Amino acid sequence: MTTDELAALDRSILWHPFTQMQGWQDEPPIVIERAEGTTLFDTDGRAYIDGVSSLWCNVHGHRHPRIDAAVRAQLDKVAHSTMLGLSHPPAIELAAKLLEVAPDGLSRVFYSDNGSTANEIALKMAFQYWALRGDHARRSFVYLGNSYHGDTIGSVSVGGIEMFHSMYRPLLFDGFRVEMGDVDGLAHVLEEHRDGIAAVIVEPLVQGAAGILVAPDGYLRDVRHLCDEHDVFLICDEVATGFGRTGTMFACEQEGVTPDFMTVAKGLTGGYMPLAATLTSERVYEGFLGEYHEFKSFFHGHTYTGNPLACAAALATLEVFEQERTLDRVCGTIALLWRWLDELVKPLAGVAEIRGRGLMVGIELAGFGIEERTGHRVTMAARERGAIVRPLGDVIVLMPPLSIEPAELRRLVEVTASSIADVTGSAALALAA
Repeated sequence: MTTDELAALDRSILWHPFTQMQGWQDEPPIVIERAEGTTLFDTDGRAYIDGVSSLWCNVHGHRHPRIDAAVRAQLDKVAHSTMLGLSHPPAIELAAKLLEVAPDGLSRVFYSDNGSTANEIALKMAFQYWALRGDHARRSFVYLGNSYHGDTIGSVSVGGIEMFHSMYRPLLFDGFRVEMGDVDGLAHVLEEHRDGIAAVIVEPLVQGAAGILVAPDGYLRDVRHLCDEHDVFLICDEVATGFGRTGTMFACEQEGVTPDFMTVAKGLTGGYMPLAATLTSERVYEGFLGEYHEFKSFFHGHTYTGNPLACAAALATLEVFEQERTLDRVCGTIALLWRWLDELVKPLAGVAEIRGRGLMVGIELAGFGIEERTGHRVTMAARERGAIVRPLGDVIVLMPPLSIEPAELRRLVEVTASSIADVTGSAALALAA
């Protein structure tokens, strides 16, 4: 099919996520056909820098030879086998590798297939753990304002972004909302309701979908301390922040925190295939052990839990981290990114703030009305210049693959700067100085 034919068919049958489809009908289409490294190619052969890692999940670049080879090799064995009553080598080996790189104290791995379900699993495990102990009142969760943990009902129940979540409030279970950084507020809630709280759930260091909001230094450590003090579980949602995004393998490492549950997805397979995992402690695991007639099993599972192809891709992804010393190299990439943001983007009159951690960047545009769709217009201008970036309202998100080379990174920042300047009518304030 031609690009026009594909676009017409798309518009006649597809419903895209987080997309106002009435507007989609009028936009010029981009149909991605192939990719190489950090570059996407559409059906007309145009190239684009993948400036958001294909929604924050690509790590080592597209078509990485080692990951490609691992998936092909697994195809010669078995593409899928259930984990209900069975196991398979890639799932076993991946779990062992994950626990090697995870914070000390995490010892068990439960697979699923996306970040929402990984977080649902952590919520259900925390609730069931206390119920099995006879603490039936512990059925509530503490979550943060502006938090995002996925789009299934349980994960939305602990979400704090009104634009995404308010519509569904009648469907949700109640929790306790506190604001990120408000240690005293969290302490008060835990003190007043400790006998009714199962867990606190946070995105460590950075709230991604909220517009790359950064927690104060030491906040995660304070949350861990309060959870310990009140014997409440801590769930760290590393779906977006994990696998090198913030400069370390997992964000919680930067404050020396081991959560009771850690959820991972997105970068787990290097952006190749759907796979997620909920990691937890031996304490939690042992709370579910018992005789068959006691019905202490964790009654949760998915058809594609621990899919062998996805596990093979994830295992290869972790091996590439070691072989290519990805975390060592990304420190230099992070330094270059922030230097060029300061040089090229920060001086623009249309920019109110640049915030983030590592390779997670949010560029907030200054003072535009929602009806102007300024963020969206910037992303469309960036496409014309050969880069894919994403808006969260009027926050432009940059989150390139960890493997991006300096020249491509520089071009991504230049495209972003020129697109912002073009759309907002702003000029650099002090570049010449």
